[in-house]
Amino acid sequence: MFKATRNFLRRNRTNFAIGFGLVGVGYLATNYVISKFADAKDRMSSDRRAREKLTRRFEQYQQDCTLTVLALLPTATEHILEELPVEKLTQELQQKKAARIAKTRSVADASEASTAATFPQKDDDTQSLQSFASESFVMAAKDGEEKPRKSKNQLWDEIKISSLTRSLTLIYTLALLTILTRVQLNLLGRKKYLSSVVSIAEREGEHTIHMEEEGYGTDMATNHQYLTFSWWLLDRGWRNVAEKVELAVKQVFGPWNARSTISLGQMKELTAQTRKIIEGEGAEPSTRWLLFLLPPRSEEAMVLAQSSTSTAEVQEGTTTDPVSPSLRRLLDETSDLIDSPTANTVMTKMLNAAFTFLLESKLTDNAFKLKATALPPTQPSEEARGSGEDNDVGDAATTKFASVLAALTRQAHLIGKDMPNEYLQVMEQQTELEAFSALVYSSNFDYVAQSGDDGVAA
Repeated sequence: MFKATRNFLRRNRTNFAIGFGLVGVGYLATNYVISKFADAKDRMSSDRRAREKLTRRFEQYQQDCTLTVLALLPTATEHILEELPVEKLTQELQQKKAARIAKTRSVADASEASTAATFPQKDDDTQSLQSFASESFVMAAKDGEEKPRKSKNQLWDEIKISSLTRSLTLIYTLALLTILTRVQLNLLGRKKYLSSVVSIAEREGEHTIHMEEEGYGTDMATNHQYLTFSWWLLDRGWRNVAEKVELAVKQVFGPWNARSTISLGQMKELTAQTRKIIEGEGAEPSTRWLLFLLPPRSEEAMVLAQSSTSTAEVQEGTTTDPVSPSLRRLLDETSDLIDSPTANTVMTKMLNAAFTFLLESKLTDNAFKLKATALPPTQPSEEARGSGEDNDVGDAATTKFASVLAALTRQAHLIGKDMPNEYLQVMEQQTELEAFSALVYSSNFDYVAQSGDDGVAA
């Protein structure tokens, strides 16, 4: 039996050898596949955790952007409200009206006093009051002579231009501050993220990532100086915006009288015309927003002087560039981003949202609401309007232009100071802004990965 077994094994040893070899190879291949699958699973899990961490960081930076805008906006708002004091003009107009009423009453009182002189009365208190009123009118007239006042029409015209200019300037300033803050904080967030990636990669020893010299490090002084450049918009840029807005407002709304009747549709059309003059129209807007957001190079030293960490000394006639290479790189990339077609699209979307909110929500409720709800029987019902069957009904509502100006005067404080800021909320709801922020945060890392002596630019 054993002899037969040995003979069988001897005759089939080649087949057995091949079989055992195949089993071994299969075992090794199986272990290799399992190992690779485990590695791939670990990498996928690690990548997923990294993406989730990156997403959380990005979302946090966007929240920081909102808080930063709300913290900085009141600075520009104070300047704009001071430059365009609609409330003071309104008070002066009210005082003029009160003086006119007082004058009318004093004339009537003087007539009564003359009658009393002809027909003497025993009421001495009445005569004293008439004398006081007459003397007050004389004193007011003398004050008027010492300080010439504007006419009622002049005051109404100033109120009209100032209230429109102020509200529009605040909307443009809010949009500009929003996009500038998104660029600044997301660029700095990208710097911080890249720095952490470099640190982790070097600790793991897989390969060495060398950031470009004078590149995106974590120099806090440079970061602080970079953020200081928002000062330009808050203290200088808004004024350029206001000048551009005022010229457009005068051109479009100049012929309108405060006592005129205006419809919501007309108000929308006039606002659209004003925006075309300010922003331009077509695929390539004529207005370069960058001019309002960052200073020319000749003014950079002055802006840096606002930074407590700036080591640059601002002297007249100096030829030394106060901007370090790393700061210059940040400013250049900021300029490229803000001047890009994508940024122009984002600005247009934000402005569209803000002006729609102003016209179709705030002005409708505060200036046109009573007229809009008191529609003739021939007009469609509220349900029909809500269903979108007739979108022109609201536009047909009318009111006095003075009521629109009064509503705009109140809205200016809500655009510039209100917490929470509804105008900022509607701007930030635009998906284009979120996409633009993600683009800034995640693209163009500009690092060089090196392995051994071979460098590969990434």
